[in-house]
Amino acid sequence: MMPNERAAEFLALHSGHGFVLPNAWDAGSARILEQAGFAAIATTSAGVAWSLGIPDGGALDFERMLDRIAEIVGAVGVPVTADLEAGYGDTAVDVGRTVGRAVAAGVVGGNIEDTRQGALIDVDEAAERLTAARDAAPRGTFVLNARTDAYFMGGSDDPFRDTVDRAQRYLDAGADCIFVPGVDDVESIRRLVAEIPAPLNIVAGLSAKIIDAPTLFSLGVKRVSLGGSLARVAITALERAARELAGSGTLGFLDGAISYGDVQRRFAR
Repeated sequence: MMPNERAAEFLALHSGHGFVLPNAWDAGSARILEQAGFAAIATTSAGVAWSLGIPDGGALDFERMLDRIAEIVGAVGVPVTADLEAGYGDTAVDVGRTVGRAVAAGVVGGNIEDTRQGALIDVDEAAERLTAARDAAPRGTFVLNARTDAYFMGGSDDPFRDTVDRAQRYLDAGADCIFVPGVDDVESIRRLVAEIPAPLNIVAGLSAKIIDAPTLFSLGVKRVSLGGSLARVAITALERAARELAGSGTLGFLDGAISYGDVQRRFAR
């Protein structure tokens, strides 16, 4: 399938009832998610960083992140959208360059967030950065998902109004959809869907108050992603196994594990 066909296929998912977009952190996890039947896959900056022994939050440089993104794209046949964090640069020109290189690596979409060093970027600057991203990847070739962190960062007197206002500016700048992490109450999500004239992306499992995908779809959310949650599940399983092995030497953690032969078959071309 040609890149533009993948982009069109991915964009079309946003106009249906709603879809789950799982987040892979390497080629192997991407292959497993594709085999589970997902129509598209996202990357997770958190999961990629953790898999390299680095904390999330910008500690991983773009070159290493791009290498991992390209490996994920090359491992699967479904559309891949990338977590591009804040665009890996201080200026709008930097953001445009980042998006252009991501497109060259084969992704058909990406998130750009409106934070820098733990604080929200001024809305005018954030919109300018999204305009540069859109210029680097025209509509129809790349699904631009504008992330706004008014809820996630905290500190706003009215995160709902701040989110809606920022969302409109970002749509005017060229975004295709709006990504709002950190909101976890049903009524706020329902109001965001009503106020934002574009597909809404919500993260499931980010907070202790878990809202499942069917419930989010019933509220009008079009895109449900997982962030680093699947990577956390994998890390949790590994840590539990390691603690059992180090503590007692027993192998109870192998109960229910996929056999070596079955894993081999999952990764066979």
